Amino acid sequence: MTRAPSADPERVHPVDQRLPVGRLFAFGLQHVLIMYAGSVTVPLVFGSAVGLERDTVAMLICASLLVAGIITVIQSLGLGKLAGARLPIVCGSTFVALTPMILIAQQYGLQAVYGSMLVGGLVGIALAWPFARIVRFFPPLVIGSVLTVVGISLIGVSGGLIMGNDPTAADHGDPLRIGLAAAVVVVALAFMCLGRGVWSQLAVLIALAAGTVVAIPLGMVGLGGVSSAAWAGFPTPFHFGAPEFPITAVVAMSIVMAVVLAETTASMLAVSEITGRRLSRGDIARGLAGDGLSGVLGGVFNASVDTVFNQNVGAVATTRVYSRYVTAVSGGILILFGAIPKVGAVIAAVPGPVVGGVGLILFSTIAVVGINTLRRAGLDDRINATIAATAVGIGLLPELAEGLFEHFPSTAQIVLGSGIALAAMVSFGLNLLFNHSPLGEFARRGTDDEPDRGHLSEPDSGTSVPAEDGSRVARSHNSRSAVR
Repeated sequence: MTRAPSADPERVHPVDQRLPVGRLFAFGLQHVLIMYAGSVTVPLVFGSAVGLERDTVAMLICASLLVAGIITVIQSLGLGKLAGARLPIVCGSTFVALTPMILIAQQYGLQAVYGSMLVGGLVGIALAWPFARIVRFFPPLVIGSVLTVVGISLIGVSGGLIMGNDPTAADHGDPLRIGLAAAVVVVALAFMCLGRGVWSQLAVLIALAAGTVVAIPLGMVGLGGVSSAAWAGFPTPFHFGAPEFPITAVVAMSIVMAVVLAETTASMLAVSEITGRRLSRGDIARGLAGDGLSGVLGGVFNASVDTVFNQNVGAVATTRVYSRYVTAVSGGILILFGAIPKVGAVIAAVPGPVVGGVGLILFSTIAVVGINTLRRAGLDDRINATIAATAVGIGLLPELAEGLFEHFPSTAQIVLGSGIALAAMVSFGLNLLFNHSPLGEFARRGTDDEPDRGHLSEPDSGTSVPAEDGSRVARSHNSRSAVR
């Protein structure tokens, strides 16, 4: 269970540290700058795909930012015993829901999109505790495979921001864009590696600010959207009318929610791994309930389903600022942007190459954390090595072979189109098959591959096993989860 900060500063876990107000705001804003573009892309693409007017799309963006902010605050600070993992995580609109939302809108209308999302959110809340009971089967072998796929997959997102996502645009792949991104990387590296204390931790924010300043005379900072943005844009509940609940749409959004829960589980375990925060089943369940709550609020306010943004997981790993109060401030900033679109439009003016430059470092950090986690997964065992290789390979397929599953049914594409979900399912399933069944014993019979199955406590027992380096991590690489 998560404990309140102790009166003794030496006993306060880094996750529960309360930083000075100035640092809280600076680090919180840094998180928002990292995830903002990704969070507004989902409502922007959805609105364009279903032919909504510009003002209506702006309303969807405000709604998405508002709900993302609320869920981020809940995940960071907790909502009693109901929801919230109490971890330094930032949430935003998930791309997993984008295709189903478009298909439902085209076939049944917008009222069905948000009605089915609302029911899907309730399904997510109902599934939170059952999901939490299986986290003991997420050892470093599974977590490391998923994190590696997450990091490598996001590098492509960074490349798209640097080059420009529109191949028909005149500046697509322009050397100026690539040069600007390179300059941002240099600035970030200089402060991360040569800076001390807060200067090193704020390297991402400094690089973003410096890159934006350099981009102004290059004509890459477009402020036209600021003047046209409204000062107030609080979304109204059920803007498109009373929600509708077609069975097919409800099933599709329920599948979306199950995939989101799987992704969030892996992300929360990653944050636990990075920060050293012990997680109980209750912590995991409350975190997953936060995802479900995002579906309910999304259905009411015409937003989207939220998930943990792995971009920000990379920021936590890179900056080593673990305070959950920082991300709570990020949530407050997102709520402000949702209520005042003009402020959000200023942040949206940060050029893609600038965001992509810092993203390249942050996303790669996630992959490195995954590789480091796999080092504890007993890869000298041929079966564990094969499981990791298979999970990483299959997980990267949707990212490296675009359109691979486009001829599959839309409901299947929800799962197959997510490399993170594929990596999680493959590594989880193969780990169960070969490390928790007689088949694994048969496969290792007569070989020298018998793994060290060390002992781990159950998630709620209140004890954990110290690793060789003194940190409190799981020692067994295949029998139990790193959650304890």
